Amino acid sequence: MFDNTCKFIAEMYSPDFATWLLGEPITLTKLSPTELSLEPIRADALILLQSDEVVLHIEFQTQPDENMPFRMADYRLRVYRRFPHKRMHQVVIYLDKTTSEEVYKTTFTIENLRHEFSVIRLWEQPPEIFLRTTGLLPFAVLADTSNQVGTLQQAAAAVDKISERRTQSNIAAATAILAGLVLEQEVIGRLFRKDIMRESVIYQQIKTEGREEGREEGSQQKAHEIARNLLAEGMTVEAVARITGLTVEVVQQLQQRKSDNQK
Repeated sequence: MFDNTCKFIAEMYSPDFATWLLGEPITLTKLSPTELSLEPIRADALILLQSDEVVLHIEFQTQPDENMPFRMADYRLRVYRRFPHKRMHQVVIYLDKTTSEEVYKTTFTIENLRHEFSVIRLWEQPPEIFLRTTGLLPFAVLADTSNQVGTLQQAAAAVDKISERRTQSNIAAATAILAGLVLEQEVIGRLFRKDIMRESVIYQQIKTEGREEGREEGSQQKAHEIARNLLAEGMTVEAVARITGLTVEVVQQLQQRKSDNQK
């Protein structure tokens, strides 16, 4: 949820991110990882934005990832294969404070190859960077502040001043979601109006994903029930797996639980 929220605001408010990360207030369009020559290693945490001259590659991370240096080098080569004349800026943005050494790595090195990329640890950044720019407001509470509640109050006040309703609802929802990394929901709920957040694209997306997950969970439960009934009729594990679409391993687990319950 946190990574997807960051990807959404980076795509929706790309000029703000371009000004912050590239020093240029340019509008960037989304570049899908599927447009590159190979399948993405992991597309859920990354966003690729492009203009005619530059590709901005951002990775949002809540947890350290020891494979990050390789992934950054790999995507650099993929983008070069697709756009050899475009310059590229790569940055990993770590959201949640950690003492792991992984968040300080900025190079990938093997024999005869060295690749460098940028890293931003939000908890080391001054909150003013984010409080003065609409698209970056959601990051303010994760910045270097001794008073996270006070910083969130400042962000909420800035959100209230946004005149365009859709932008206001999107930034409010994103700010509230990311604040969940460092603050209790009760505190967040006092500062952000739910009626505004419900209008946001982010909120609607979360609701849709929740319904889909619920349907998928219900479907799985039904398949398990059918499998248990078929096993009780003496059908083989392999046949049950074919009929229900469950894996052989899952059906074997259901069979083992049935045996354990009968003991």
